[in-house]
Amino acid sequence: MNNMRVTRGVVRLAVFTVVYVVSYSTATFQSALAQQDPQQEHLSHHPELQQGDDTGGNAAGPPPVADPSGGGMMGGGMMKQMGTMMKQMNLPKPKELYPSLMEIPELPRSERIELEERAHQRMKEATAMFSEALESLSREAAGDDFKAMQSSTTKIKDAVSRFESALATHRALVEGKAPKNVALQWFKREMRLNEFEGDRSHSSNYSWLHLSAMVFLTLFFLTMIVMYFFKMRRASLLFQELLSGGSLDNAPGSDSSSNKPHKTESPVLQRSTKKWRGKLKVSRIFDETSDVKTFRLMNPLGGMLPFTFLPGQFLSVTVLSAEKPVKRGYTIASSPTQTDYVEITVKHKEGGLVSGVLHNEVKEGDLLEFSGPSGAFTFTGQECKCILLVGAGVGITPLMSVLRYLTDRSWRGDIYLVYGCKTPDDVIYQEELVYLQHRHPNLKVIITVSRPENTDWSGPVGRVDKELLETSVPEIASRYVHICGPVPMMEGIKQSLFELGIPKERIRTEAFGAALGKPEPVERLKNETDPDVSGSTVYFKSSDASAPLPANRTILEVADDVGVEIDNSCRIGTCGLCKVTLLKGNVSMEVDDALSEEEKKDGIILACQAKATDDVEVDA
Repeated sequence: MNNMRVTRGVVRLAVFTVVYVVSYSTATFQSALAQQDPQQEHLSHHPELQQGDDTGGNAAGPPPVADPSGGGMMGGGMMKQMGTMMKQMNLPKPKELYPSLMEIPELPRSERIELEERAHQRMKEATAMFSEALESLSREAAGDDFKAMQSSTTKIKDAVSRFESALATHRALVEGKAPKNVALQWFKREMRLNEFEGDRSHSSNYSWLHLSAMVFLTLFFLTMIVMYFFKMRRASLLFQELLSGGSLDNAPGSDSSSNKPHKTESPVLQRSTKKWRGKLKVSRIFDETSDVKTFRLMNPLGGMLPFTFLPGQFLSVTVLSAEKPVKRGYTIASSPTQTDYVEITVKHKEGGLVSGVLHNEVKEGDLLEFSGPSGAFTFTGQECKCILLVGAGVGITPLMSVLRYLTDRSWRGDIYLVYGCKTPDDVIYQEELVYLQHRHPNLKVIITVSRPENTDWSGPVGRVDKELLETSVPEIASRYVHICGPVPMMEGIKQSLFELGIPKERIRTEAFGAALGKPEPVERLKNETDPDVSGSTVYFKSSDASAPLPANRTILEVADDVGVEIDNSCRIGTCGLCKVTLLKGNVSMEVDDALSEEEKKDGIILACQAKATDDVEVDA
């Protein structure tokens, strides 16, 4: 309601301003016209001057003005009557004094003498007329005859006007002054044009009121432009939110892996403190291999992406499977330098719910619901001067985002990529890797395949192991290492790196696929009983809900049953989306790779892994 009132007030103020500007402009334009042609301006306000008036004026109207012909108060009507009478008597019409005065330089001597005689005669007639009218006015004033007094006054003015016209002609002939200038001065005086000339210089100066009004209007319009800009920007954001059904929410916790970065993050890219939720448009779908596709996603409203990310982070996509929403996380494969789109590369396995929908049902132009970005498996080039990237299968996707970002920014450090696949046909981004290695001498790519039979493969053969790493990567002990792939592969590579002298704090991992061969539980509950029998409960404080917690079920599974929303993706303890704070009780977790030591000390747990046999309370 308040916004509506403010909007109405702004509209009213804008209307008032427009009316004021139009009025002010109209007045200024009319003033300019008066300055350009004061004669026409004056005549437009006194139409009686343009028409004949036999009476020479009236008591109620403005004082009459002498006829330019020299006829004084007789006006154009009397001159027309005289012309008509002389025409009927077959006599030539007398030439008017004013046109004759304008033509003095061209008149012959005889006509100049005749004109001077006419001027003298008119001066005498005007003097006699003045005397007679003055005597009449004296008599009428004594008798309070106002109508007659008005008539006498008019005759006096007429006599003065006739006398001045004759005097102007006489001066032009006798004094030798320019006749045209004398005539023009007399004409301006008779037409009262000198009054407008006196006001012309004053009208060109602006008063403080005009200046203040112009300054106010300028500031007002600038303010309106700024308000309009921010209003449209806000409207665009609201429209995008309505279209996508998304919003910006604070992440439940900061994502990080078990290993802290060696240095601060890149000053160019900063980790977002807020998580974006909304829809992205599938603009292109690329076939990478027979079972791997890349989906290019863009802002459905056009323009830049509605979020920023670091190389190595992932997005969570939600699709409907059997009328139920299912969420999965997929690493971003594109570089953060590409701000108009983001790409995820997805491998479809038999029975995969989300990957099946993406591969078989999604088409270009569709809108998909995403959230993120999330994850701490990132590298921006600020952490060290050299990097070793080790991947297997579709695990190359976060490594490809790092590689693309570093080459886009012409990073000068050494980049080694060791990549393992089953067959040559399973190598993802093969052509691009060749291209990038050719363009960037600091990039070395080593690809090995475990099943090269019946192919023309000439590169390394076998899985990624200690021998391949030791022989392919020089000075390996001084490098930072990022590993991504199936859990068994990563565990084997980590052991090989330990043996090659690389400390644990310089090795970071990101799991793909199901957590095969899960390690032993990190923490066992005291007095653990039969996992199928438990009388414990879990209380979700923020949601004010509680539910039974069987010993063989995780807190995330129980939350799903009672409608408590806890963000999640992988459900195997590696993505870290399901982090919650344990407020009371104890839990056990079989996998806690997504938690740092600081988070463990602060009571952060993974809801997808946390189980309990006693009552627990979590902030969810």
